[in-house]
Amino acid sequence: MTTSPAPVRQDRESQAELLALIALSAQRLTRDWGRLATAQDQLLRTLERIRPGVGSTTRARNAVAEFNQQVATFERDSRAFAERWSATDLPTAYRDGALQALRRANRAITLFRWSVDHQAALTPLTATFYVDLMRRIQEAVRRAQAFARAAQDATRDVVLGRQHDGIDSKQLTADHPLATVIYADQSRHPVASWAHAALSWQAVSTANAGALNTARWELDAQWMQCVDGPECGFTNHGDNDHADGTIRSIDDADMYPLAHHGCVRSWIPRPDLNNRPDIESGDPA
Repeated sequence: MTTSPAPVRQDRESQAELLALIALSAQRLTRDWGRLATAQDQLLRTLERIRPGVGSTTRARNAVAEFNQQVATFERDSRAFAERWSATDLPTAYRDGALQALRRANRAITLFRWSVDHQAALTPLTATFYVDLMRRIQEAVRRAQAFARAAQDATRDVVLGRQHDGIDSKQLTADHPLATVIYADQSRHPVASWAHAALSWQAVSTANAGALNTARWELDAQWMQCVDGPECGFTNHGDNDHADGTIRSIDDADMYPLAHHGCVRSWIPRPDLNNRPDIESGDPA
């Protein structure tokens, strides 16, 4: 059943700041991660030149120590990124999602306050996303340390004369691809694509939480209008129940604030539709 919408602003450009935050943050995280791949290349180039002889063990040990220092720097910088992202950037995304929802509903943005309810809603989100990032960072450190041990073992064989052709850099890189992130299914993905997907999911999820909670608590909205990609389904990208331009109950919106990684979904509060008996979730707006 078609409903008659009140005037609303469906300006997708309102997400520009959020998308810019995601892009800049993904670039920063990718740059930090790149330290590992650069250090790996430098270590391999050094170890490739080592042959049996006086001082070879010391040169190898010093090269591995320098690599480990780069790993420590990566861990420090990426941990600082995760802390700032969770403590500053995600709360900003939540607030901006709330303010955008109020503007789209043609309500005063002063209605939003950092109430106890909003703080209680945000805290578990940021905590979960922080843990997710730190798990990836710690996994990268473990993988880098495993590579260092393997490279050191391979070099020891060279120094002791058991391997006359030098280390096999190609095989070491294949076994320990530090320029990738390994997913649960063991598939390998470039750091840049993982970083953008992960941060996008976290930021958009947080912004939509701000929008939905504000609609529920400040506007008492029972219905939300979905703004999404033209081909995106409601529960997942391939769902035949298309999302864009439909009215959803606020409970349905809470259940599926996004449909998939990379989703650009956002929400418009529709308190003007409250108590309408002729509306069903999924109706076109």
